[in-house]
Amino acid sequence: MAGQVITLTDTAAERIKAIIAKSDEPIVGVRLGLENAGCAGMAYKLDYATEIAPLDEVVTDKDVTILIDAKSILFLLGMEMDYEETKLRSGFVFNNPNQTDACGCGESVTLTPAAPVTEERPST
Repeated sequence: MAGQVITLTDTAAERIKAIIAKSDEPIVGVRLGLENAGCAGMAYKLDYATEIAPLDEVVTDKDVTILIDAKSILFLLGMEMDYEETKLRSGFVFNNPNQTDACGCGESVTLTPAAPVTEERPST
């Protein structure tokens, strides 16, 4: 697969580093995936990762390691993860080009998998 599955803004990277630093156990990074949820169908899931699974896609951006399970990769391809704080809420924001819809409350999204990247081979 060409390129990186996701990228982090500086703000998101700093927030993840701060969260990892507060962990009581050794952490190799954060695990990002999707789960079935809400009225739109899917929700982003972010957890501590204590180990790397054999099929994980390992992304390192701004000195942060993100592990993505194989079934989520095509839904997250090209995504930028940000972190924002406002007067009323704070949290990670997922700017995903594969998102086609979201529920009214913002808790779930509808995603279409990205087209797989194929490498062009020179003709002989």
